[in-house]
Amino acid sequence: MDGIIPLYKEKGMTSNDCVRHCRQILKMKRVGHSGTLDPNVNGVLPICIGKATKVVNYLMDFGKVYTGEIIFGLATVTEDLDGKIIAQKKLMEPFSVKQIDQAMEKLTGDLIQIPPLYSAVKVNGRRLYNYARLGIPVERPKRKIKVKYFRQSKPPVFNPQKGQQTCFFEVSCGKGTYIRTLASDLGKALGVPAVMSKLTRQTSGGFDLSETVSLKHLRTAAATGQIKNLIYDWDVALKNFDHYQLSPAQWNKVKNGGFLDLEAVSDELVLTYQQKSRCIYHLNQQREFYVPKQMIDLTEG
Repeated sequence: MDGIIPLYKEKGMTSNDCVRHCRQILKMKRVGHSGTLDPNVNGVLPICIGKATKVVNYLMDFGKVYTGEIIFGLATVTEDLDGKIIAQKKLMEPFSVKQIDQAMEKLTGDLIQIPPLYSAVKVNGRRLYNYARLGIPVERPKRKIKVKYFRQSKPPVFNPQKGQQTCFFEVSCGKGTYIRTLASDLGKALGVPAVMSKLTRQTSGGFDLSETVSLKHLRTAAATGQIKNLIYDWDVALKNFDHYQLSPAQWNKVKNGGFLDLEAVSDELVLTYQQKSRCIYHLNQQREFYVPKQMIDLTEG
């Protein structure tokens, strides 16, 4: 079996837990996911199996859409509700919809983000959360991210007793974006501590929540021999590329890693043979030939 399964990740599980369960259900070793979700986050987690593991990076290029909630007046060390409270400020009055909108607008476009201390980003071969747990100071790397939009999904709610306000949001962003850091930065833009209190990934890798399957559904399908009905062809990860159908002579050349002298259509081409996407070629620096970039499946039939 080779392809992509749009899995629904439940809260309380890590992304690696999902991969481990899929390996057990499918009885396969070559299983990977395209974009980590924190344990307290639910939603779309595309799972690549077999040869489709070679297109994971292309799935991540699709971007993601999230919905969630942010609490103004409270901050934690992890930037979500799992961590220790490090700051509190009772709000005497709520922010207006316009004030929140204006602050969100400042957090869209091309941005520089510093990932949270409790994250899987590596520094000198060690993940940031390991430094945090050991209390070792470390300089976190700045990262370029892209936020297509960051907007409110419904009117905010103010709790005068707690002096806190809840903001409901939707965000579309590129890979590498930490939404809990975006939530924290929104609070800073408004001059108050803030924490992400809820998050659901609505889309990822071109799949949306309505297309996902649960682990329970996956187990049932495997037990009844229906698993193939849940697997998408890996070409869904390559649908934004131009495709080129190879002749038998060109296919023989490609199988041996040969260059192709083709009219330049685009910088990168998905090469197909026998109705299957086989590999990705790209133009060389002189733009004279297409050369191999990613081989996927060079088997016959």
